[in-house]
Amino acid sequence: MQFALFISSPRKTLVTLATALLAAACVHPAWAFTSFEDVKRDFRSSDTAVLDRNGELLQRVRTDPTVRRGQWTALADVSPALRTAMVLSEDRRFFEHSGIDWRAVSAAAWGNLWNTRTRGASTITMQLAGLVDDDLRRNSGGRSFTQKIGQTVAAAQLERNWRKDQILEAYLNTVPFRGEIVGIDALSRTLFGKAPSGLDAREAAVASALVRAPNAKPAVVAQRACEVLRAMEPQQKVDCEALDMFTSAAVQRRAFDANEGIAPHAARRVLREIRDANAEANAGSGAAPTPALPQGGREKDSGKDAGVRTTLRAPLQRFALDTLHRHLRELRERHVEDGALVVLDNATGEVLAWVGSSGPLSQAAEVDGVTALRQPGSTLKPLLYGQAIAERRITAASLIEDSSAQISTASGLYIPQNYDRHFKGPVSARTALAASLNVPAVRTLVMVSPESFARELRAAGLPLRESGDYYGYSLALGSAEVSLLSLTNAYRMLANGGRYGTTTMTARPVTTADKTKAAPAAKTAKATATATPGAAPLMDPRAAFIVGDILSDPNARTRTFGLDSILSTRFWTAVKTGTSKDMRDNWAVGWSQRYTVGVWVGNASGESMWDVSGTSGAAPVWAEVMRFLHAREPSRAPAPPPGLVEARVEFGAGPDGSPLEAARSEWFLQGTEQPLFALDTGMANDANFARITSPSDGTIIAVDPDIPPLRQRVRFESEGRGVQWRIDGKFFARGNSAQWLPWPGRHVIELVDGAGKVVDQRRIEVRGAGVVTKSAKR
Repeated sequence: MQFALFISSPRKTLVTLATALLAAACVHPAWAFTSFEDVKRDFRSSDTAVLDRNGELLQRVRTDPTVRRGQWTALADVSPALRTAMVLSEDRRFFEHSGIDWRAVSAAAWGNLWNTRTRGASTITMQLAGLVDDDLRRNSGGRSFTQKIGQTVAAAQLERNWRKDQILEAYLNTVPFRGEIVGIDALSRTLFGKAPSGLDAREAAVASALVRAPNAKPAVVAQRACEVLRAMEPQQKVDCEALDMFTSAAVQRRAFDANEGIAPHAARRVLREIRDANAEANAGSGAAPTPALPQGGREKDSGKDAGVRTTLRAPLQRFALDTLHRHLRELRERHVEDGALVVLDNATGEVLAWVGSSGPLSQAAEVDGVTALRQPGSTLKPLLYGQAIAERRITAASLIEDSSAQISTASGLYIPQNYDRHFKGPVSARTALAASLNVPAVRTLVMVSPESFARELRAAGLPLRESGDYYGYSLALGSAEVSLLSLTNAYRMLANGGRYGTTTMTARPVTTADKTKAAPAAKTAKATATATPGAAPLMDPRAAFIVGDILSDPNARTRTFGLDSILSTRFWTAVKTGTSKDMRDNWAVGWSQRYTVGVWVGNASGESMWDVSGTSGAAPVWAEVMRFLHAREPSRAPAPPPGLVEARVEFGAGPDGSPLEAARSEWFLQGTEQPLFALDTGMANDANFARITSPSDGTIIAVDPDIPPLRQRVRFESEGRGVQWRIDGKFFARGNSAQWLPWPGRHVIELVDGAGKVVDQRRIEVRGAGVVTKSAKR
């Protein structure tokens, strides 16, 4: 009698359960309308895939910090070992039942009656129902009886509408494993460092064991994995001790990096722009909301990761990154560890490559060198000369004095120096710009004025923080801070005939229709090359053309860079280099017919480089990238715009009697042309032309007693012929240069012509102890 009672109890339990299932089916019909495609579509990876313009993956960026999900993995891409292990561990009769394993239910009821431990009656289908339905999701206290009934009903409905392979695929992609890890893709990459397709039997056993006890101790997980492995390979002996060690190492591994790829800074930039646009749209501005940030999934019928499509070119990005890294490794011994690079399409403003740092070579790899503010050095000079030419203050053939200059400012004398510490005398504006001479640039800024130049720089998109008067005449030499992106885009303005346009890095998805139009669109790219259609040029197109012609002239830059320069290319390009104070920053920015490339090399910390010039720092990277861009694409010189005149010019004689520069053909704004450019005859031939160029009047020299006296000599420099030097009225030396051993006190330095007449003088002061004799020491 007692035995019969125990037999009838499970029956009552099953009858009660069946009744409850029938009632639940009446109140929970929603699952009949949920499809496999809906679950797959609603799946959200914790990462966002940032793609290039053709859909190739550039960077994977984690955008959901609360959970770790990878990409949706098709069942065919899951290793057979894992599929077997998961079924053996969680639902042995998965392919036999219809969502509810009644044998397991009765066994569980019988076990509960006798208070014995059983496996449980939850099938894979039932677990899936609880994973994808928020109402059935398990909370910290477990599921309620009502939730369990709803889970059972939902499982039955799933089985009626889904195939078994779809159920198993959805389960593997949504089941939690350990900690924040959800789904087989995230588990495989985090714990085993591989794709789900590559998991072997041992790894599959550990993975399936984690489903039952996600946060259990490694020993418990290993014990369960050993049982699964025995079931998978009943004919083989399983080494559970080795599996224990393997499991302990696996559950502590974190091989799935938060971000990986070849464009980390560009990816963060474009995702931030999308988030800002979404926030602005949601703030009630009245604009249509932008699409939500894409996360994970697959593009329909393409097999590629769905995500944010950018304008970047993956092959170009990869080449630019490798080139920059290789060159920086060569400069390591010169105390250089950082660099950045950006490539723009002249016609559209699209960013084609964005390398923000040197990555593993840098101690500040997270700093984006493309947007960081640094001093640009001489790279502002083309914009300055372009403004001066447009305002008709100078022409490309105008002579500008390259000699010692002392410019009075509110804070004292400003005395600019050239990069090589030598002066070239009178030079044309073409030579001054191409050879990157500093003093002529400062003299040009005196004509334009710092405030006017600063306004033009801001209009060109350069983020100057202060007024032009704040920077003063040093603005001509790049004392303001700008970003590589804004500077490169300003050069793009020159490439587009003075028309300014903004840059962009986001691209709309490419459709089939777009692909069919790709070929003819490439041919007509030049026809649509307008930076800002209908807008007036920021700079006179004629001045922009002349600046480009100067920067593409290899002969004009020979005085500084020589004939065989890294800046010379086999195709048409215009380029300018720059180095900031104390060699902290080195730049090379230039353009071709279709592209503008900007490169920065330096140290993110602001420390100085050692003996790195414009041609040895950024220029080699610039040249390699340009050659890559034009390996199969020509670059031709632009056609001169209307209003330009090409005329032959000659130059008068200098102080030594020879022509200042060779005769040549030169470009002029119409109405500014002239056949001869020469110095005033009296200045060129009279002795009065002679003058002291160094030292400056009022110079104070401090003598250091710890430095040998011979190494503290002061160099005198002058211009003119047949001159002599006198110090304090006494003859000292002949010629245009001399070296003097300083002695404490105030001194008058005089320059005397051949007739003994003083033509120039300087007053200097030497401070410090003189040479101490041995008797004085006693």
